[in-house]
Amino acid sequence: MASRKHASRPGTVSSARAPQATPHAPHAPHAPHAPQQPAHGASTRVDPADDVGSLVPRVLRVAAALGWRLLVVAGAVYVVGVVVSYLAAVIVPVAVALLLAALLSPAVHRLQVQGVPRGLATALVMVGGLAALGGVLTFVVATFVRGVPALAAELSTSVATIVNWLSTGPLQLSAEQLSGVQAQMIATLNANQSAITSGALTTAATLGETVAQMLLVVFVLIFFLHGGPGIWQFLLGAVPDEVRARVDVAGRRGVAALVSYVRATAVVAVVDAVAIGIGLAVLGVPLAVPLAALVFLGAFVPIIGAVVAGGVALLVALVANGPVAALIVLGIIVAMMQLEGHVLQPVLLGRAVKLHPLAVVLAIATGLVVAGIAGALFAVPLLAVLNSGIRSLRSAADQHVDPDDVHTSAPQETGPDEPGLDRQPELSTDTPTR
Repeated sequence: MASRKHASRPGTVSSARAPQATPHAPHAPHAPHAPQQPAHGASTRVDPADDVGSLVPRVLRVAAALGWRLLVVAGAVYVVGVVVSYLAAVIVPVAVALLLAALLSPAVHRLQVQGVPRGLATALVMVGGLAALGGVLTFVVATFVRGVPALAAELSTSVATIVNWLSTGPLQLSAEQLSGVQAQMIATLNANQSAITSGALTTAATLGETVAQMLLVVFVLIFFLHGGPGIWQFLLGAVPDEVRARVDVAGRRGVAALVSYVRATAVVAVVDAVAIGIGLAVLGVPLAVPLAALVFLGAFVPIIGAVVAGGVALLVALVANGPVAALIVLGIIVAMMQLEGHVLQPVLLGRAVKLHPLAVVLAIATGLVVAGIAGALFAVPLLAVLNSGIRSLRSAADQHVDPDDVHTSAPQETGPDEPGLDRQPELSTDTPTR
């Protein structure tokens, strides 16, 4: 009886009736759960965020993603620009020392190859190079500053002569139309004349700051020439190991581009100044030496500097010696530009440094707006370095190049060994033939 009562209790299972598990029976796979279908008439709830995202066009989503990334990059560039402008008194001398190191480092390398210790080679190049460079710059700047008053007076006379021709010549412009332009140009010339002749060194503070910056240039230049490779290896320590060799090659390409650019610019400046100065002296144009000095200084700002300096020489020749002499001067300037573009630059600049004129003009204009004369001076060298470095990073030919095989003093090392690297694509509307 007890057993029957116990078996009849609800919720209990008898041990005799418990199913026995088969020890070797295979387990049946679980059937996938079928998704539950909403009941008829029930509303399906959709996440509002997913609904809005699906309504936004893909083009707008991509544009938004690119936009905030560009804003972050622009903010970073702005912060860097603010820091650079705040530290301009230190960064500009370091940049000048870097340009001088690019000009003088090949001489140090040649002396070291000849068996001269690097310290002694650095001292010899510093003494000899700075003495020669300082003498040339002192002569050029002093000659230009001494000739500025007479040059400004000659340009004022030229402006008056041109205005007279515009009013009495075939154009027959009215005096009211020309008086404002003439007064503005003459006032600008007189203002610049007084500013240049009085000079920037009017206070002891400015003089002390200039001397300090010159000493900083010399001090930094010594270390760049003597320990440049060690400084570069120290900077490479911040690069990850897997890409360090590739960045090393790209950096050496960039330094080679800087060396080639500075060397080519100096040679072009000397050749242009000598040729145009001799032409002006032979034609009897007044102020030939100051004009040649202006051409020399203008050559360090590519394209724009040559156009401005050549225009001033042409204007002085036109007023002082007539249209025939001006046409001869124009022919000399054009011939020198052709010599520079087709002979000097291809030989001295090497591979991958040749920049498009539009890129050069835009870089100079941007540097002039952002940082004034210093920005215009450093814009093109910076563009040349970035151009060579980025080309090296993107080139498959530099993936397995040993950094020690890239010599920064050789123009041919400014770009990877790729066929057609020196060939610039031309804008054409013709359909390519197959």
